[in-house]
Amino acid sequence: MHYLTHTLGSFLEKISEKHPFQEFMVYPDRDLRFTYQEFNNRVNFLARGLLSIGLKKGDHLGIWASNVPDWLTFMFATAKIGVVLVTVNTLYKKHELSYIIEQSQMRALAIIDGYKDTGYVNTVYELVPELRMHERGYLQSEIFPHLKSVIFIGPQKHRGMYNISELLLLGKHYSEEKFHAAREKLNCHEVINMQYTSGTTGFPKGVMLSHHNILNNGFYIGERQKFTIRERLCLPVPLFHCFGCVLGVLAILTHAGTLVILESFDPLLTLAAVEKEKCTALYGVPTMFIAELNHPMFSMFDLSSLRTGIMAGSPCPIEIMKKVIKKMHCEEITIAYGLTEGSPVITQTATDDPIERRVSTVGKPLPGIEVKVIDPETQETCPPGEQGELCCRGYNVMKGYYNMPEQTREVIDEEGWLHTRDLASYDEENYYRITGRLKDMIIRGGENIYPLEIEQFLYKMPSIQDVQVVGIPDKKYGEQVAAFIIPQKRDSISEEDVKDFCRGKIARYKTPYYVFFVESFPMTANGKIQKFRLREQACEKLQITKESS
Repeated sequence: MHYLTHTLGSFLEKISEKHPFQEFMVYPDRDLRFTYQEFNNRVNFLARGLLSIGLKKGDHLGIWASNVPDWLTFMFATAKIGVVLVTVNTLYKKHELSYIIEQSQMRALAIIDGYKDTGYVNTVYELVPELRMHERGYLQSEIFPHLKSVIFIGPQKHRGMYNISELLLLGKHYSEEKFHAAREKLNCHEVINMQYTSGTTGFPKGVMLSHHNILNNGFYIGERQKFTIRERLCLPVPLFHCFGCVLGVLAILTHAGTLVILESFDPLLTLAAVEKEKCTALYGVPTMFIAELNHPMFSMFDLSSLRTGIMAGSPCPIEIMKKVIKKMHCEEITIAYGLTEGSPVITQTATDDPIERRVSTVGKPLPGIEVKVIDPETQETCPPGEQGELCCRGYNVMKGYYNMPEQTREVIDEEGWLHTRDLASYDEENYYRITGRLKDMIIRGGENIYPLEIEQFLYKMPSIQDVQVVGIPDKKYGEQVAAFIIPQKRDSISEEDVKDFCRGKIARYKTPYYVFFVESFPMTANGKIQKFRLREQACEKLQITKESS
């Protein structure tokens, strides 16, 4: 079994030495281009700049930004000095950001102006008012004792924050010897990336991933698509997700290909990018591909350069897969399945799999990953064709949840098996199908939503006596969030009141799309709420059938 034993930084150096003038990163909407050599140089200056403001191996740096060009500079600059990059969902609001800063014990936070309806700069000032008063790098926050620096990703100056230009300048004057010494201390099995995911219990947990976890996963994801140095991947998915920074960035880096990046998803810009840059691969969740196929200007674009790509993030409708293959020329499109705790990809179809396999299964396990399906009750391994919980073991299994040993033990057993809580079956030829979820996770358009987090938030609303949140099938997004509420008094609260309470406080995608008022919840004999019954009730009320969803 062949494993890459590099750190992210040393692998980037290796590729930039071997292919200095090969394009690494292209932003087609502004014609911004970086070769591997140019990118590596910028990374080095930023890494030295971070060292100069006091960051060191083991510190946590959060990045709250859309797919701006310097997102990747931060990803590799932190990796070169052993600083753990904590990726923050761009749709988060103040409430969620506060939790991540505190739980991750973040030492520095890098931000942009804002995204969609959230101003990041103002949000940070609201959370950390001391920022306006203290010297940069020496912040003393009452609520966030670990947070010492805030960095603005751009040339503008904001009180109390460093900006990117200053850090690059500081980096140019920082000792080359000290930078070299910092790199020498690194080990590929150390944690370098932390992504927050909603698990089976409680609030989001910081999944700790090492260089070894994600670099090797990226390599084998690229291998399944037959990536070469000629690959040009159009990447419209967010970099804060594994889909962007592992399936995208590291699959390309390990094959010395080119990334064609969009700052945020837009179907028209995606189609234009594929044509302009002659992309050979395209990624997206099913809703993205649907938006591209249904765009009124779709037929105007030449997509004949496309060959492969990945559709993932939520169950992939068979008919959509067929249209992508036929109309978008992605004859070798693949489907990947995994979860953040698995670095993330566990199984993936191959470009040369029969079409039936590629549209109806999630493929075979990647090399180096053992997979088994077990009976959730007996823990015995299931035979082919029988449904059970999918578990995996190998180089890809996370190091654990940050500062949550108990929750880590709940998902990684003593033999090293990661329990996914997803239901699956496999056939005689070792192709896997995902058949459902043991956990209550809602997946809306590729975004993981954990009901308990929304329930805990809604409990703060005085008019609510009790609340349960479930996912309802949806044609466009896969699932929508539905809240079942028992009000304190009859008619004391409306659907709009609930949505108003959420507005601006939690991410829009977590805000209940459906609100139902009930007098009680269906219960088991021993007092457990039956969420599946609530789901059935909602489907009945909304006249949603399996066929219509």
